[in-house]
Amino acid sequence: MKTSFELIAEFRNDQGKGASRRLRHAGRVPAILYGGKRDPRALSLDHNKLQLALENEKFYSSIMQLKVGDQTQAALLRDVQRHPWKNQIVHVDLQRVYEDEKIRLSVPLHFVGEAAAPGIKTSGGMMSHLKNELVVECLPKDLPEFLTVDVSGLNLNDSLHLSDIKLPAGVLSVEAEAGKNPVVVAVHALRAEEAEVPVAAVAEAAAAPAAAADKKGDAKKEEPKKDAKK
Repeated sequence: MKTSFELIAEFRNDQGKGASRRLRHAGRVPAILYGGKRDPRALSLDHNKLQLALENEKFYSSIMQLKVGDQTQAALLRDVQRHPWKNQIVHVDLQRVYEDEKIRLSVPLHFVGEAAAPGIKTSGGMMSHLKNELVVECLPKDLPEFLTVDVSGLNLNDSLHLSDIKLPAGVLSVEAEAGKNPVVVAVHALRAEEAEVPVAAVAEAAAAPAAAADKKGDAKKEEPKKDAKK
């Protein structure tokens, strides 16, 4: 079982909004650990260490070692709740992981070779990523941190479907198993408005100062003369 991260947690017995609020004021994050046919267990994590881990993309698709006292449990991050406007993690859900039990997890897609694709390099097309992650099912030992999608051979109007992505041994796509085969990435020609907007924007920006000067001049011309006092 591959593990990339380690988090130290503490058991918590007090629950409810008041207890959670006190934990957050103390720099802790309330958490719940569930799964594995065992009762859920309330935990707390160090906020700063958890926040640092969440800045790494791999953390979301990796198995972590969760240490609580002298106990260690493999786990996955399942959900993160954040404060709507503060830079604060409010709550996290963790799932127990066992070597002989398959897991489902969203794995990021890494696209390579975009600059070399003929549809981009020679035809001036645009590449659209219609999927950026894939839900896979596998045993913990087979879980990939990411999946590589080579797009270097795509011409204009070409696309890659889910069935074109090579999966590691032991890894299944949940969508493919359900009989789905959506487009993952495609190269298409720029629409007329997409090609013309930058030029129009430049011309408009260049004309703005002149238009403003003309308007100011016209305003001065139209300003009525005051009658001289007799």
